[in-house]
Amino acid sequence: MRNSSLFLRSGLTVAAASALSFLVAAGPAEAQSGISVSTTGTTVSVTTRACTNVNGSWGTASLLNSRQANFSQGRQVSLSGTSALQSAAWSNVSAGTYTVIVICSDGTTAGTQSVIVSPSVRPTISATATASPSRGVMGGVGGGSQDYGTLTLVGGGVLVGAAVAGTAWYMRRRTSKPYRL
Repeated sequence: MRNSSLFLRSGLTVAAASALSFLVAAGPAEAQSGISVSTTGTTVSVTTRACTNVNGSWGTASLLNSRQANFSQGRQVSLSGTSALQSAAWSNVSAGTYTVIVICSDGTTAGTQSVIVSPSVRPTISATATASPSRGVMGGVGGGSQDYGTLTLVGGGVLVGAAVAGTAWYMRRRTSKPYRL
C-alpha cells in the first residue's frame, strides 16, 4: 500500500512535468505571431526577431486603421535593428484600433497583430499660495490646535492616575485568589 501510493505520486509528478515542458515549448502568443506590438501614449512600436537582412534592408512595417485593407495603404516604416531584434515605431498616432503588419525584406510576413491606442490624458497641476499657520500644529503639547489651560491638564492627570490605581487594585485582588474566575 505504501509503495503503490509512492508510485502513484511519482507518476503524477512525471505527468505534470511532461505537460509543463510542452507548455513551455509552445511559448507565448508573441512567439507564435512573430511580432510584439506595444503602445506608450500616442506612440506605437513593433519588434520582431523573424526578419533577416537582405541587401541592407530588414523589411517594412505598416500601421493600418480600420478603413485600410492592405499593407501598402497604411503608414509604412522601415525596420531597423540587428540580427537579434528588429523594430519600428510610429509617433503621433490618434486614438483608435489599428493593425500592425510586418513584411520582411525576403517577402515573408513576420506577423500581424491588432492594437488599441487610447487617448492620453495629461493631468493639469496648479498651485496656489496660502498663508501657513503662525505656530504650526502644536503636536505633543496636548492638542493639535488649542492651548489647554492648567485645570484641563490637572483633570486629565487625575483621570490617568485613577485608572492606574484601579488597575493595580484589580490585579492585586485577582492574583491573591487564583482559583477564582
